Amino acid sequence: MATPQVAHDSTPEAKITSGLEQNDELEDEPPQPKIRETPEDIKQEAIVNTLAFHPNEDILAAGDIDGDIYLYSYSCTERENKELWSSGHHLKSCRKVAFSSDGQNLFSVSKDKAVHIMDVEAGKLVTRIPKAHSKPINALLLVDENVIATGDDEGTLKVWDMRKGTSFMSLKHHEDYISDIAVDQAKKTLLTSSGDGTMGVFSIKRRRFELLSEFQNGDLTSVSIMKRGRKVVCGSGEGTIYIFNWNGFGATSDRFAVQAESIDSIVPITDSLLCAASMDGVIRAISILPNRVVGSVGQHAGEPIEEIACSRDTRFVASCAHDQLIKFWDISSLPKTSVSDYRRRKKKDGRLKALSSKAFGGGGEFFCGLLDTNEETDKTEEVEDDDSDEEDDSESD
Repeated sequence: MATPQVAHDSTPEAKITSGLEQNDELEDEPPQPKIRETPEDIKQEAIVNTLAFHPNEDILAAGDIDGDIYLYSYSCTERENKELWSSGHHLKSCRKVAFSSDGQNLFSVSKDKAVHIMDVEAGKLVTRIPKAHSKPINALLLVDENVIATGDDEGTLKVWDMRKGTSFMSLKHHEDYISDIAVDQAKKTLLTSSGDGTMGVFSIKRRRFELLSEFQNGDLTSVSIMKRGRKVVCGSGEGTIYIFNWNGFGATSDRFAVQAESIDSIVPITDSLLCAASMDGVIRAISILPNRVVGSVGQHAGEPIEEIACSRDTRFVASCAHDQLIKFWDISSLPKTSVSDYRRRKKKDGRLKALSSKAFGGGGEFFCGLLDTNEETDKTEEVEDDDSDEEDDSESD
């Protein structure tokens, strides 16, 4: 018997109905996720003190004032930021986090005086050194895969051999907290910035204290090595950046004031350009020799920023502030920024130049009082830069 054939209705009404059904199906499909310029903000339950980017993957670690540590994967695709794990092993505020060079371990220090090492993949505590200091720990630096340095609230620096879990240097030469630690490329010299207004120099090779710089006005809050290792840059609580020559640590070779309430955290972007975060909530891009405030990278409006960190590909700076937000800022254009050796006449409105689409400044009221104090106020079109240039400074290196 022949199979009966189904007649297909090809009337205009049927075609319209079929088209409507197809449109309904398309409407039922979820919209494609939006690709953003930067990852979305991450809202925290407490103020975050410290941030660190993973050296190999799109992962960010954050430590907060409750002692909790969070690990996030981040993405420019909307709704793709994910919490990977959290840890509450610290009993008090987590002051600093740092990844090992291979990204397998996450180190942290805390007000509870302990040093912790977490397994990044498993999110488990693998090593704990309780009472690593007699006072709360404030600073942490990973010197290499086996050696770390820590600094506490009363100015003691310790250097640890993590293979043994013991310190082989314990030196107290600061009269106040150690805010930050840096190491030279050869891994022989440690530099410390302190709340007593001095920078300390310590030899890892000789296991001894070398010298303190002269006292500066206000706390030294951060320290970084720039200009191919020939310059050391310190931020300060008074909003001044201090510059030292390498092997000329006793006195500053240069300094300049940034119109900011403070310079609380600095991170080098290139050999001559850094980002600096302040209590006024603004992240500024700053050129070192020539000394210039280049513009604004971003802001936490009116909220003091605790720390900033730079991603492994120099694409993002992340920041954490008292608004309990972790924000991401696009800095991909900064490495290509060139700064003239000449100072130009000050702009009439005096506002900071916005260096990212998310930064205020394009007529935003927030920057009305944030003038670039490094622009000359004289009436000449251009004047020669009176900052120490690199050739002069290199003679004293």
